[in-house]
Amino acid sequence: MHYDQSWMGYGLVGGLEAGAISAAVAFVLYLILQWFARKQGWSPLKQLSVAFLLAVLLTGSGDMWDLIYFNYSAGIESVQLLKVKLAQVHDPDNIGLRVFWELIGAMVGAGLGWIVVGGDWRRLLRGD
Repeated sequence: MHYDQSWMGYGLVGGLEAGAISAAVAFVLYLILQWFARKQGWSPLKQLSVAFLLAVLLTGSGDMWDLIYFNYSAGIESVQLLKVKLAQVHDPDNIGLRVFWELIGAMVGAGLGWIVVGGDWRRLLRGD
């Protein structure tokens, strides 16, 4: 899902901004999932994984789709269509960097949510 990225910076700054958005979304999702997961008996690792995957789906899926599209299927189509598609993407030169920071941000946000809730490393590794 693409969100409005026109206000974001370019290069590393834009990647860090996208990562911060992913971290904030993952943090909130972890806190929401914590309430639901206690009733369902989920392990902390399952909660972290689901929060991470949902955050990536909500914040990074548009950039990931563009990254895959431009690398694998764009060569088959016409040059004019490729130019139109590239014009719709914010900072196409650094899309890989933005995807990388979105993945890192989602993991950091979910991890911070786990720490704030009172995470226990032994319980996480045991899978209780």
